[in-house]
Amino acid sequence: MTLDARTTLVTGGTGKTGRRVAERLRSRGLPVRIGSRSATPAFDWENPETWVPALAGVRAVYVTYYPDLGFPGAAGTIGAFARTAVEQGARRLVLLSARGDEGARVTERALQESGADWTVVRAAWFDQNFSEDFFLEPVLSGQLLLPTGDSAEPFVDADDIADVVVTTLTDDGHTGHTYELTGPRLLTFHDVATELSRATGRDIGYVPVSMDRFRASLAGNGLPDEFADLFGLITDGRNAHLSDDVRRVLGRAPRDFADYARETAASGVWATA
Repeated sequence: MTLDARTTLVTGGTGKTGRRVAERLRSRGLPVRIGSRSATPAFDWENPETWVPALAGVRAVYVTYYPDLGFPGAAGTIGAFARTAVEQGARRLVLLSARGDEGARVTERALQESGADWTVVRAAWFDQNFSEDFFLEPVLSGQLLLPTGDSAEPFVDADDIADVVVTTLTDDGHTGHTYELTGPRLLTFHDVATELSRATGRDIGYVPVSMDRFRASLAGNGLPDEFADLFGLITDGRNAHLSDDVRRVLGRAPRDFADYARETAASGVWATA
């Protein structure tokens, strides 16, 4: 049994997974409201006065939070939003979270305790970080300088995440479940550089750097120092294992990083002059 066709609010609806979730819902003929400061009505995590107008007539919410669920203040904000959503009639909440992040667990509990019909989707690091976000410029420059040593991560495709999220938003049977989403294999950043080189036909290298050097680069680019702490989720090995939850929810295998790299290279996003 599926939910009725009332509106779904997609917070972060212009982001990597939010944009894909919104597109999939619309392709099913389901009404979508994008939750962003530029939308009408506007939605701003830092301004609770925007929450109720954005939730008007909404039956379900895909909850994504920037900068990160484990950052200071996230649990209080998400908990307050979830309670507001339930009060306004949006009982089904699907939260995007991260694997192995104890800070994010606190935020997850804040949402779960709101009285919502919740599902938590814990994702590995996205393939699309190399084409739509943090690592795009390093790929274009031909050199990934990161504090990850020889550690491995089961990178997952944002399209797989979106497919799982849409299923949990629209189909029954997922309330109270926590899903961990990974790709089909573990890759070191050496492996990633090899796949990117093969797909682009260029020499893209990986150079491990110290955490101090990486923190300095964050400061130089005006990014929060806390972003460096997220790499601990890779370097200590806590997430260096695979999950079968993509297949469990969708009935198919997750997409491999090599397939992502080939398709992305063909799009021209990594083309250089």
